[in-house]
Amino acid sequence: VQLAESGGGLVPAGGSLTLSCTASGLSVNTYTIGWLRQAPGKAREGVACFDRGDLSAWYEDSVKGRFTISSDRAQNGATLQMNNVTPEDTAVYYCVADGFYDCHQLHRFDYRGQGTQVTVSS
Repeated sequence: VQLAESGGGLVPAGGSLTLSCTASGLSVNTYTIGWLRQAPGKAREGVACFDRGDLSAWYEDSVKGRFTISSDRAQNGATLQMNNVTPEDTAVYYCVADGFYDCHQLHRFDYRGQGTQVTVSS
């Protein structure tokens, strides 16, 4: 199983960025897929998740209304649309997937990509 993230980069505060995750070795039709992030000196935290079971989305409070996660079944992956970003969104973003746990156990997901750096300039 491999998860490959892309789309990270440098973006000014208030701008937008779209992260993509492409999965191989698993199907997003049967796996729940989400995003974690880790900022320098901080613990890894859940950002957003799309549950394969009830097709619902979960978001961390600080990104609600700004980020949108979508399951891209045609590409067998997921996207994270990030709008109105702030310097506090600066982090390495990881795509994660699991066939058993739901979005409330995001940190226990089996599979994780290598991550993509997002840097928001003030």
